[in-house]
Parts: sequence; structure tokens; C-alpha cells
Amino acid sequence: MPHVEKGMQVGLFGGSFNPPHAGHALVAEIALRRLALDQLWWMVTPGNPLKNARDLAPLEERIRLSEAVGANPRIKVTAFEAAHHVRYTADTLALVRARNPGVDFVWIMGADSLRDFHRWQRWREIMLTFPVAVIDRPGSTLSFLSSVAAKTFDYARVDERDARRLARMRAPAWTFIHGRRSSLSSTALRRPATG
Repeated sequence: MPHVEKGMQVGLFGGSFNPPHAGHALVAEIALRRLALDQLWWMVTPGNPLKNARDLAPLEERIRLSEAVGANPRIKVTAFEAAHHVRYTADTLALVRARNPGVDFVWIMGADSLRDFHRWQRWREIMLTFPVAVIDRPGSTLSFLSSVAAKTFDYARVDERDARRLARMRAPAWTFIHGRRSSLSSTALRRPATG
């Protein structure tokens, strides 16, 4: 895990990053700025239980590409989940919490992930572990409110004007952050060019 100091505000941005792209970098930059983060951990996962592993580029390649795309000194690209044999986000967050007392973490996800968040293993536990920042993505701005997670935790939604304080709030607490959006997607980038 990257080095942190007590009292820091740190964002946790996990994904397959298969491949990483400028849209991921935009989410990371928005999160750093709007959440007033000291660091953002760009966590390259060994795999996604909801996706086909055959389509996954080697972890080392995804780390190398993520470091190139997320070139900001406050962004720390890491793949510690592989070293700890962690498969599910809820387990990752429990490990992060146990290893880093006194650090204020916030889980970061794109709005497109919120749509299917209720399909994640122990998703309620994730919402109850750390505050969550949902960053706007194309096509997801309005539909996010109808997601199962948004409806379930509607009572814990924080106005995005208070996003700078989110990491210090007690979970459950989440906000939706509007801003510039990128239409890039890893799925589309993996598709072979036609014609």
C-alpha cells in the first residue's frame, strides 16, 4: 500500500483499468480537486468477479499504462490487492482500514458503476465502511438516482457542495459530483477497429 500519514484524506479509486484511459484520469483529477484529497490510490485490481477474465490484459501491463495515464504526484498507482490475494472490494476496504488507522478514506466510483453496484459482493458493507463519491459519467447523470444503491442509501446522500468534507464524514455518506465528463470507455477501446 502507498505510504500515508495520519490525518490525510485519501481517495480509493479501484478498477480493472483494462485499459486505463483519459476518462479514468479525468475522474481521478476531479476527485482530487473536489474532495480535497491529499492522495488518490489508483488501485489496479487483479480481476473483476463480474467480468470475463479472458478479456483482461496482464496486471503488469495495466499497472504500467495506469502510471502513464495517471501521471500526477498525488496519484499512487498500486496493485496491493494482488499481493494480499483480495478479490472483493469489501475485503479491500477492510484491509485498508485495518492497516491505516487515523487516515480518512473515501471510495470513488464512476456513475456508470453505481448503476450495477447492488450486484457487487457485500455492497451494503462497502457503503457502511467509507464515504463514497460518485463521479458523473456520460449517460449516467440522471439514471444514477434510480439505482438500487442510490435508493437504499438516499438518506445518507450529502450535497456535493460539501464534497470537501466527505472523507471526514462517518459512513454511510455519499455524494454525486457533477463535472466534465469523458465518453471514453475501456470496453470500447478493447473492441477491434472495423472498416
